[in-house]
Parts: sequence; structure tokens; C-alpha cells
Amino acid sequence: MADTPTRADTDADPGVPALAALLLARGWLLATAESCTGGLIAASCTALSGSSAWFERGFVTYSNEAKTELLGVPAELIARHGAVSEPVALAMAEGALRHARAEVAVAVTGIAGPTGGSPDKPVGTVWIAWAVQGAPAHAVCHHLDGDRAQVRAATVRDALAGVRQRLTPL
Repeated sequence: MADTPTRADTDADPGVPALAALLLARGWLLATAESCTGGLIAASCTALSGSSAWFERGFVTYSNEAKTELLGVPAELIARHGAVSEPVALAMAEGALRHARAEVAVAVTGIAGPTGGSPDKPVGTVWIAWAVQGAPAHAVCHHLDGDRAQVRAATVRDALAGVRQRLTPL
């Protein structure tokens, strides 16, 4: 186990060292469940040397079938609410905890664009959910501006900031 996390390259979110320190201090592991970011959250975490001490696994569940097969998200939940919804984001985060050896999970599902938006769910709509063992999961809807790369980068930043927030003592 690394004593002090060090940033390995420029792919890591600037907040990842602080996240690593919080997880290491608790002896906890993190899991990710990603749709619209396609693994960018996991990549940002694992860009930090020593991340194997606190990053357990990442699920890239881009298709609805993957959400169901890998995370246990009920297909009827996706059919009823759509993949980009609060219930699905919550189910993804909870599923990541059930299918990993982690104490905390973050899940993202959204429309990064430039296609795929609708009047009800425009491009930039992203649901982020966090689940911590022993506590109710929580989700927040973000309406992000920018092109596909900007929406995905903002999602990574906001998802990791939310994990840090849930681990920081009040």
C-alpha cells in the first residue's frame, strides 16, 4: 500500500490525490459504473500511481444490456424511466457496490452528444449517483454545457468531487 499517492500523468483529475488519501485513510475501495464517460472516471483514478490500493474496479456499461447483465439494473426500470434517469443511476451505483468489493461507488449515465438528446433530456443531461455501504444512495442531475469531450470531462470532475464530498468528515 502506497503511503503517499503521486500523480503519474496528466490523465488524472486534479482531485484524485485527495480522493486517494481519503480512501486510504478509511481503508476503503472505490468502484465505478460508467455509461456516458466510457471508463474515463476509472482511467482518471488509475492514472495515479498506487491506485490499486484504493480503486477496486470499474464497470463500463454503455449499453442497456450491460447495465442489466453487469450491475443488475432491472430491464423494466430502464424501459420505464430511460437509461438516463435518477432510478437507473441509483441502481447502477447500488449494483456496483453489490458486484464489487468496494465500500463506495459512483455511477454516471447521460447524453454527452452531439446526438441523442431530446426535449425532455437534452444533450448535456447527466445523472450522477453515489452509493456508500450502509447509507442510502443519492443522485443528482447535471445539465452540462459544451461539446462531447467537455460534457464527459465535466462529468468525471463532478463525479469524483461527489465521492470526495461523501468521504470528507463534516
